[in-house]
Amino acid sequence: MTRIDFLPRWTDRPRLAGPTRSGAKVVLIGVLISTHSGISSFAGERSAEDPARVLGVESCVKCHAEEVRVWRATPHARTFEELHRRPEAREIAKNLGLRSVKHDGRCVDCHYTRVEASGDGGTDSRVGVDVVAGVSCESCHGAAKGWIDLHHNVAPGEGVGTGAGQTLRRVSETPAQRRDRIAASVAAGMRNPHNLYAMAQSCYRCHTAPDEELVNRGGHSAGSLDFEMVSWSQGSVRHNFVRSDGASNEASAKERLRVMFVAGMIADLEASLRATAKATEKATYGMTVAQRASRAAARLASVVSKVEDPLLDEIVTTFRGVTLKLNNREELIDAADRIAGLGHRFAAQADGDSLAPLDAFVPGPDRWK
Repeated sequence: MTRIDFLPRWTDRPRLAGPTRSGAKVVLIGVLISTHSGISSFAGERSAEDPARVLGVESCVKCHAEEVRVWRATPHARTFEELHRRPEAREIAKNLGLRSVKHDGRCVDCHYTRVEASGDGGTDSRVGVDVVAGVSCESCHGAAKGWIDLHHNVAPGEGVGTGAGQTLRRVSETPAQRRDRIAASVAAGMRNPHNLYAMAQSCYRCHTAPDEELVNRGGHSAGSLDFEMVSWSQGSVRHNFVRSDGASNEASAKERLRVMFVAGMIADLEASLRATAKATEKATYGMTVAQRASRAAARLASVVSKVEDPLLDEIVTTFRGVTLKLNNREELIDAADRIAGLGHRFAAQADGDSLAPLDAFVPGPDRWK
């Protein structure tokens, strides 16, 4: 039976904000799950990007100028200039004994982009790390050093710069070539929006704030409790130019939004289980992330009651086999890994048509941030 052992008077706690489903609840039936052999290679907790493999925004802008233009107007980009100046950020740093919001790994991992910087070759040839941007391209799509050449992979003579490579490739690239190019890039570490679950994982890695001390001692919020994939990704941060002629920022089709909606719920559950696995004391952090995991599972259970999908059934059943309790890392991480593999398979296979019964619940343009 899924229990939340360290949350006293659970049913009396206020419900968290966010799109909930009428009648959504988890039926707690106590099932032991056998090992799932089809877990995707994407399963497993993702850490912050290695600065030695990060190239920076300038490596993307030559082909994705319009996307970068949109990014520069978002809170993700403004973090670079603004976050370390905010009184609440300084207070958190003070509580944790940190010297710098902008350079301490605990803050930088989610709020900034770092690149490796070497000495000038003179008396100082030490290798260091520079903070070069806020939340940027590689924060979401993965450190690019290993995949950028595979990703742009334009034919000799086509060139890149000001979007030229991107435009010419759209004209000359066959569907099979595009498929192979994306597959090679993903295999080399790119998180391509071709699989919506990979993108959702990037978002929830930070929007769950999986750091117990940061919350309980530092006073940081325990994640963005109202975060939802469709409403948070389709507004000001949307950059869908690659799907059109490179000049228009198209909204996603309703079929894609349905898949995104469900993929976001799955990623929320995965990330919340990983966060709960880090809980060691009965305090704000542990209670909040466990409640978030339970809420995500309840939403998925409501989806299962409306659509038929064996992968979603298996995700909900996997959750029902765990106990949300302190110091239960192994069991919770195992469940999160299983759910990650199932989430990737769901996003790869779902065409969106079968999810039409969810249309009344998928956030529309009036709710996009």
